[in-house]
Amino acid sequence: MKTQTRREFLKTLGVMAGSASALSILPGCETIGRAVRGTRKRPNIIFIMTDDHASHALSCYGSKINKTPNLDRLAKEGMLFTNSFCTNSICAPCRAVILTGKYSHLNGVIDNRKKFDGTQQTFPKLLQQVGYETAMIGKWHLKTDPTGFDYWNVLPGQGSYYNPAMKEMGQRKKYTGYTTDIITDHCLKWLKERNADKPFCLMYQHKAPHRQWEPGPKYLNMYDDVTIPEPDNLFDDYSNRGRAAKEQDMSIAKTMTRRDLKLIAPGNLTPEQKKLWDAAYNQKNDTFRKANPQGKDLVRWKYQRYIKDYLRCIASVDDNVGRLLDYLEKSGLAKNTIVFYTSDQGFYLGDHGWFDKRFMYEESLRMPLMVRYPREIEPGSVNEDIVLNLDFAPTFLDLAGVTKPEDMQGRSIRPLLRSKAPKDWPTSMYYHYYEYPAVHSVKRHYGVRTKRYKLIHFYHDIDEWELYDLKKDPREMKNVYNDPAYAGTVKQLKVELQRLRRKYKDTD
Repeated sequence: MKTQTRREFLKTLGVMAGSASALSILPGCETIGRAVRGTRKRPNIIFIMTDDHASHALSCYGSKINKTPNLDRLAKEGMLFTNSFCTNSICAPCRAVILTGKYSHLNGVIDNRKKFDGTQQTFPKLLQQVGYETAMIGKWHLKTDPTGFDYWNVLPGQGSYYNPAMKEMGQRKKYTGYTTDIITDHCLKWLKERNADKPFCLMYQHKAPHRQWEPGPKYLNMYDDVTIPEPDNLFDDYSNRGRAAKEQDMSIAKTMTRRDLKLIAPGNLTPEQKKLWDAAYNQKNDTFRKANPQGKDLVRWKYQRYIKDYLRCIASVDDNVGRLLDYLEKSGLAKNTIVFYTSDQGFYLGDHGWFDKRFMYEESLRMPLMVRYPREIEPGSVNEDIVLNLDFAPTFLDLAGVTKPEDMQGRSIRPLLRSKAPKDWPTSMYYHYYEYPAVHSVKRHYGVRTKRYKLIHFYHDIDEWELYDLKKDPREMKNVYNDPAYAGTVKQLKVELQRLRRKYKDTD
């Protein structure tokens, strides 16, 4: 593993250099039921997860379209991962993978239509067994009530951006305000009222910036006076690609609704909120209707409307993460609290002309991941090893001094946090997406990604392969699967793909 400061990382745009010195570490793992040996307390764990936050919409990852100062604090004071990936880029499956440390086909949630079996083993249950107080607050999206938590308060389904209903320990309650603020309010309340004699694990999970990207009152007019840069492939025609890219239904040009584009307002606003909303959007919508753009000009208008609302939602998330980090500092909890920040998957920000996720292409495969833990992580370090959301559960257990169960498929990233990557750390990852036929019409596929190459097999009502050379073609604009120059690479990657499918027991 190579490490470097965040400043060096941004300066070189991803070319890693240097190494970080190792810090002192906690004692090794213990079996379930035993406290960690040594004089230090077991660490607290705060897992912050947003929904559909692309890494290229974080300034610590070099974003050209927005600033995220509070989230950047985690990178500045901890470690930023440049190759963090999900195993199935869609909301509910990602959440089930994180809880169980198992691929979708084993935890039972292969798509958003399946219910999560709450009786199965999860890392919060194992933390409870060694004395952790556990809480889940925010977006849950797994169709069954949370288990393994001493306290839970979650949004039903997707939840709403304004005046949400929440289900607290089985009781449904209604709140007035902006959901991103309300979720944080509940987290801070729980932190203040928890049992201070016990270590804790808090899963703090936002709805934002999920579709329909409804900004909070504070940011309704943010970016009004700027034009957000367009991605260079906003008008991708999918030449040199197969049917899957051509037949999807997630394009800015064709798929977005009037609700997405704020041509109609949300239906659950209070009169005061509606007044602010109308003041922010009515004049802009009138200007749009009078201009009546067509063709590429219409796509450009849709992109600006979409991306500004998306970034406005992120601005509220950034503010609220700042509130939480400030509380940790003021309360004295920061030193012994591990803070993770990630998203359930990535997202298309006009890349390839799209929004949403699902494909194994880079923008939706890649997740942001920043981890701060002053006891073990050198501030400003950057890690370029391949890590997966599959690895989170084993990591939390490792940090708490709990031996990973044999059936968990991920590996603890704790050695990476200490800049001590094992020699056998994986150099490839496996992906499998299932939800088709379904909304957005992204075909079923599985594949393997290494540091340089990505091999994808689309199947079900199609049988097509795609290969991308990420070094020469980082935007994945040309499928080179049938290029004779890559015949040897294809053969090697197919062998590796089959090895990973056998390893993860996904051979049907």
